[in-house]
Amino acid sequence: MAVTKTMTKATPYETSGKAQEWHLEMKYENDSEGDATYYTNTFSHRSVVANGDFTAAAKGTFSKADLTALCPVSQWDVVFASMVDSVITNPVVNPVADESFSVPS
Repeated sequence: MAVTKTMTKATPYETSGKAQEWHLEMKYENDSEGDATYYTNTFSHRSVVANGDFTAAAKGTFSKADLTALCPVSQWDVVFASMVDSVITNPVVNPVADESFSVPS
């Protein structure tokens, strides 16, 4: 399972030129589009200074690594692996009706 993680959105909310909140999105992709094992999901997270998530600073001082560190990536990894397992690796098999069955006499 080759999983690719891409930060697709980082929106700062500022006061006095300093980011007070970030809304972040990260797209997870299992394998490549078109493959039978391809699966994707986008996770989102809100980090807030008032919650102690980070220290207020100018938005330009945040690197991609800083923004990624604000996300619960280890939690997302577990959830995504579970999604892939339940949808791709071990999908639910729905029962099939046997309309030819006759009630025994």
